[in-house]
Amino acid sequence: MKSNMDNSTVVIQMKDIVKKFGNFTANDHINLTVYKGEVHAILGENGAGKSTLMNVLYGMFKPTSGQIFINGKEVSIDNPEKAIELGIGMVHQHFMLVQPFTVTENIILGAEPMKGMKVDLKTARAKILELSEKYNLKVDPDAKVQDISVGMQQRVEILKVLYRGADILILDEPTASLTPQEIDELMEIIRNLTGAGKSIILITHKLKEIKESSDNCTIIRRGKYIDTVKVSDVSEDDLAAMMVGRQVNFTVEKKEQEPGEVKLEVKDLHAKDYRGVEVLKGLNLKVHAGEIVGLAGIDGNGQSQLVEIITGLAKATSGEVLMNGENVVNMTPRQVFDKGISSIPEDRQKHGLVMDFSVVENMVLQSFAEEPFAKNGILNKKAMRNHATKMISDFDIRPVGCEERLAKELSGGNQQKVIIAREVHNDKDLLIAFNPTRGLDVGAIEFVHKYLVQQRNKGRAILLVSFELDEIMGLSDRINVIFDGKINGEMPGKDADQYKLGLMMAGGKA
Repeated sequence: MKSNMDNSTVVIQMKDIVKKFGNFTANDHINLTVYKGEVHAILGENGAGKSTLMNVLYGMFKPTSGQIFINGKEVSIDNPEKAIELGIGMVHQHFMLVQPFTVTENIILGAEPMKGMKVDLKTARAKILELSEKYNLKVDPDAKVQDISVGMQQRVEILKVLYRGADILILDEPTASLTPQEIDELMEIIRNLTGAGKSIILITHKLKEIKESSDNCTIIRRGKYIDTVKVSDVSEDDLAAMMVGRQVNFTVEKKEQEPGEVKLEVKDLHAKDYRGVEVLKGLNLKVHAGEIVGLAGIDGNGQSQLVEIITGLAKATSGEVLMNGENVVNMTPRQVFDKGISSIPEDRQKHGLVMDFSVVENMVLQSFAEEPFAKNGILNKKAMRNHATKMISDFDIRPVGCEERLAKELSGGNQQKVIIAREVHNDKDLLIAFNPTRGLDVGAIEFVHKYLVQQRNKGRAILLVSFELDEIMGLSDRINVIFDGKINGEMPGKDADQYKLGLMMAGGKA
């Protein structure tokens, strides 16, 4: 998998980079050297300063001090246009695409080829097809972005930077929302790009991906430079220990326990998507108190619709959702919450947080009208703040003291921790966890897994929906496999077999 790295040519050198925000130091004297044709991983916990460092390189932030050299020449990059001129392109974790526009319109936006007074779409389309052919980035140039998968949208983002002539590509958490199949396809794309002499900087905390794709890896911890290592010389455990400063336990410790009464029962559930196509086709599912039921499946088989219906965000066409024996189907999100259902949603920015609210406000979104946070309709700001401070400490949300920061100012992983802290504190009978560790580093994943097991041990019912098969296998007491809108099979968690699960996820019978 490793690239044909040309060890002699340094394309990027960042020396002693310091970036401060007020009195907070996000990058504290960091060094980075990237060679032509290599994949260079940047590894660090959530909030370690990885994205900040790359935003400095891409001209989004001006460094407080330090030097940047591109192809041996010192440069000052004060905006992304300058970075693009220098051959640097960045694909952000949360895509920057205009949903109703076509693939072609998105790729050329801001760099449109003109023919007289009109945009020359024909030439643009031909160039896009040529690029997608060259790097095996299969896309339909005429499709609207809102109609294509997340993996396809990512290819559009990569094509956008290639169209502008980038030789150095920064990929920020590129696999955070991809299915296992799409991750394999992305790895193939990365091989094609480095094979053609492009250099890639990969911001990630997925150790398996670093081992599979990267030549060198620079580790950052709490804003400080720790080391740069040759990936083939170190193990995943070594990388994890350097990243969090201690040994990390990858296996989930949990004792077997007898589950209690049925908390959630889904009976013969049918639902359609926004196009009127049936996506749930008579789905049945049970979750008992004191057990974790894992729902395994390839993205797009009805998981999202199932969770949206249970949590009141979408309507079913027929069937029942019984919570403690009471049918809650087609109730509002508030009613469903009051009946005992809390959730860690699939899309943290769309359904989990109000991005322009502070951490304090996000922590009490569903409970701000109740004591101790309010009395006689008047908010108790002190109680809200004290609660947030405790949660920040308990859940290691960074940076420490971020109570008044807006949710949008936190890193993706820390946004996720805010949601988990809130939902665990809500203490409902059923917790639905949808990709609960998406975008989290190994230390935080270990923490969330322990927490889910703790909640199960307390007698809560947990429905775990995840595209990470290792997570499903490691945590679940029972595993249900969803395929084409129905449950296609079940197995006890302790007998979980990746091959059998994979077969059922593809529609076969184990």
